[in-house]
Amino acid sequence: MTAQLHYGTPAKILHWLIVALLAVQYPIGWLMPDLHRGMTPGAAMTFHVSIGMTILVLTALRLAWRLTHPVAPESSLPAWQRLSSEAVHWLLYALVLTTTISGWLFASFRGWSVSFYLLPLPMLASDNVAAGRAIDGLHQASEWALLILIGIHVAAALAHIFVYRDGVMQRMLPR
Repeated sequence: MTAQLHYGTPAKILHWLIVALLAVQYPIGWLMPDLHRGMTPGAAMTFHVSIGMTILVLTALRLAWRLTHPVAPESSLPAWQRLSSEAVHWLLYALVLTTTISGWLFASFRGWSVSFYLLPLPMLASDNVAAGRAIDGLHQASEWALLILIGIHVAAALAHIFVYRDGVMQRMLPR
């Protein structure tokens, strides 16, 4: 399989949809009220979980697309930038998947009935207080790690646009 030089339209659409959903997801997650044991998740939690599941599905599709439609690293970049770019992208995939799945697990361990918009979701685990606390910690840690890595990714993209002016970002922008 020969690697392309630019990202194709499906890769760009999936990338920017995930970006937009994450931009909505973080404020919802931080601003919704705390839920305690025995409370029923309301509309904010259902919306948060639904967006998370949408992000999970889109990320899985994006990952499958990336594996089946590889894009060659930008040849003009120094080796350290090519390697760090590749590492950041794989870490982003891992953290998005970890964050979304740990959120679903957390809801399952809390015994909450959650849905994907209006479709009830299966619970991934049974009600377990100790496991719920551990998964909640993983979910929060992965949220922060993902946010920090997104910041690094955006900073690198801005550096390519405004500092290096090397056209690398043109590979992911609409034509």
